[in-house]
Amino acid sequence: MKLYFLLIITVIFFSCRREGGGPVYEFTRIERGNIEKTVASTGSLNPVSTVKVLPRMSGRVESVNVDYNDRVKKGQVLAVLNTDMLILQREQQLAQVIKSRANHELSKINYRNQEALAAKNLISGYELQSTKTTLDIQAAELSAAESNLKAIETEINQYAFITSPIDGIVLERNINVGDTVVDSSSGNSSNIFTLCENLEEMQIESWVGELDIASISFGQEVRFTLESLPGRSFSGLVASKHLMPSVQDNVVSYQVIINVENRDLSLLPGMSCAVEFIEEQRENILLVPNAALRYRPSSLAQGSKNTGGDTAGRNAAPGLANLMQGNTGRMPGMGRTRPGGTEGQGRENRIPAAGAPKQLWYLDRSGKPAALLARTGISDGTNTEILEILPSGGEDGGAPEGREIILRERPQ
Repeated sequence: MKLYFLLIITVIFFSCRREGGGPVYEFTRIERGNIEKTVASTGSLNPVSTVKVLPRMSGRVESVNVDYNDRVKKGQVLAVLNTDMLILQREQQLAQVIKSRANHELSKINYRNQEALAAKNLISGYELQSTKTTLDIQAAELSAAESNLKAIETEINQYAFITSPIDGIVLERNINVGDTVVDSSSGNSSNIFTLCENLEEMQIESWVGELDIASISFGQEVRFTLESLPGRSFSGLVASKHLMPSVQDNVVSYQVIINVENRDLSLLPGMSCAVEFIEEQRENILLVPNAALRYRPSSLAQGSKNTGGDTAGRNAAPGLANLMQGNTGRMPGMGRTRPGGTEGQGRENRIPAAGAPKQLWYLDRSGKPAALLARTGISDGTNTEILEILPSGGEDGGAPEGREIILRERPQ
C-alpha cells in the first residue's frame, strides 16, 4: 500500500514538472455551474411612510398617553396640553363679545332713528352716512370678537388634545409631562411624536455610484444582509431611483429606494445593510476561474527578454498571433450568425458584445503551454462565463466541459 501511494505521488510530481527545473503548474477545469452579476452597495432600513406630529398651539404638557412602540388609531389622543390660561382668555373674550354685541344693537337703533329724521329732511345726508359708518364698524368689531372667541374655544376643545393623524406605531416620543411646546407655526417648533404607518413594509435607502447606476432598473431583484442578523439573507425589489445626484469628495452617487417585506418584524428602522443588485443570472453554464484568464506563462516573459518576444509567443501559442491581428482578416467564429447578432460577413474586426476574446492556457502534447481564445460572458468577480472557445492552431474550438486549463504556476 505504501508503495502504491509513493508511485502516485511520483507520477503527479513528474507530470507537473517541466524539463530543466521548469515551473510546476496548477490546473483547473472548465465546469458547469451558476453565476450572477451583481452591483454592490450599502443602505439603511426605514419605514415606507412616517408622520411627524407637531403641536398646533403652544402650552405646557398636562399628560402623555402613549409611549414608544405603542400602536395608535387615527384620532386617538396622544397628549394633552394645559388649558387654564385659555379658559381665562375665553371668559375675557366672551365679555368682549357681549360688549360688542351691545354696542352693535345700540348703533342699529341709532341708525333707524337717523333714517326717520332724514326722511323728514331734519338731518343732512352726511349725518345719516356717519351713523351708518358707525353701525358698520360696530358690526365688524362684533364679528372679530366672536371669531376670537371661536379660536380660543377651538384651542381648548381641539388643539389642546394632540391626536394621531394615522393608524400606526409610535417610533419616537419627544415630550414629557411638564414640558413646554411651541406652536407649529413658529420656527422654534419641533415634532413631538414620530409615527409610522406600517413596519411590515419597509424600504432601503441605498446609494449607487455613477458607474453602476445604469444597471439599476425598476422592479430589479435585490438581495441584502445585515450584520445584526448573521446567517440570514433577505430580498426586495427596486421601487425607484432618484435622478438628483449627491456629490461627496468628487464621487457622484444616486439614491435608490428598495421595497422589502418585514412580515416577522425582524427588520428595524435604522439598521444598516449590505445590498446586492442582481444585474444578470445564468444557470448551467460553462465557467472558469478568473485567475485562469489572468494567467500568462513565465516562458513568454523570458522569451521576450531573450528574443524580443517575437518567436516565443508564436511557439507557445500556435496560430494565436493570426487570431489576435484584427487588421489581417476576420476573427474566426465571427462570420457566423449568433443569437442576438447578425451575419458577420463584410464586417471586419467586429467585436462581440461579450467583449474581446481572452486567452486560456493549457499544456499541449509536448508539455509546453499553448493558448486558446475564449469568448467570455458575465463575471461575478471569482468566475467568468465561457461562451465559446474559438478554433485556432489545429484546435477544433468548442467549449468542452471538463477541459483542463492552467490556473497558475510555481517556480521549481
